Amino acid sequence: MNRLQGLPPVLDGRTRLLVLGSFPGVASLRAQQYYGHPQNQFWKILGVLWGLDLVGQTYEERLVSVRARGLGIWDVYSACEREGSLDTAIRQPELNDFSRVLRECPTLRAIAHNGGESFRHAKHTQALGLPVYRLPSTSPANASWSFERKRLAWQEVFRFADLLA
Repeated sequence: MNRLQGLPPVLDGRTRLLVLGSFPGVASLRAQQYYGHPQNQFWKILGVLWGLDLVGQTYEERLVSVRARGLGIWDVYSACEREGSLDTAIRQPELNDFSRVLRECPTLRAIAHNGGESFRHAKHTQALGLPVYRLPSTSPANASWSFERKRLAWQEVFRFADLLA
């Protein structure tokens, strides 16, 4: 099995909420874009929350919107071995160094884990002393939650972090 490298974080001094996924799927790694699978609902949920057509934007335009609104994006794993895209197939994961987050994001208010695999590592993010939330996964593999139910859960956390328009 090949060792896969994750994507660099999307963070800056304006980041108020950091959303952590587990590790990019095959489509995301191929495109070198967070949430690059067309069926992942991440960009659609953000677009609805912010009243923007993020799905219709280029990835670079999406990142400008994300940064301008105080959202950071990263993953809990920096590297792993995995066949396919499922979190259950992750082997030999290596955690990202979360200590840098507070230095790079002085206005950070909270951390939200996008899905269960990411939330398994909440003890590491809770050590930063900020509120930590578990959000329903935006992955197409999480079909048990409707889009509306996911949107409402995400909206609550975004409201707390003052990321709603």
